[in-house]
Amino acid sequence: MGRNNVFIHIVRFILLVLVQVLVFNQLNFLGFINPMVYILFLFWYPIKENRMLFIGLGFVLGLVIDIFSDTLALHSAASVTIAYLRPAMMRFVFGVNYEFQSFRLSNTTLVQQFTFLALLILVHHVVFYSLEIFSLANLLLILKKVVFNVLGSIVMCTLLSSLFSTEKE
Repeated sequence: MGRNNVFIHIVRFILLVLVQVLVFNQLNFLGFINPMVYILFLFWYPIKENRMLFIGLGFVLGLVIDIFSDTLALHSAASVTIAYLRPAMMRFVFGVNYEFQSFRLSNTTLVQQFTFLALLILVHHVVFYSLEIFSLANLLLILKKVVFNVLGSIVMCTLLSSLFSTEKE
């Protein structure tokens, strides 16, 4: 990874953390919908980089969000989970194509990108809200929070992703 790419990833990391902490953690649509847009960092991170570094960055990202949100490592656990499962999710969405050297996320179809983002968000939210509530007696509450927050996060992440897209039409 070149110096320019490292700088871009550092800026993305910082901006997504700031946007999440200063804007989206303060919003509660309908009292319980809280979009989590920092997941975009894990979505945009390069495919072929060091996997242990990626999992470590997922942990640090979640830890920083946890520190500012006072959520007792819930974001860290969910971020590390999706960082660890990302290759399996990519294999599911893109097939074996992602293992080739020339594979780039920007070269895939919008449907594949949307499916991959939605899958990342879904797994993140299932882990996050299962740990937050941590009771099968409240399974309907977990499902309600997961479904509505996944929808809110997908909408906001898609909007932010299209806003900062580098493709010209």
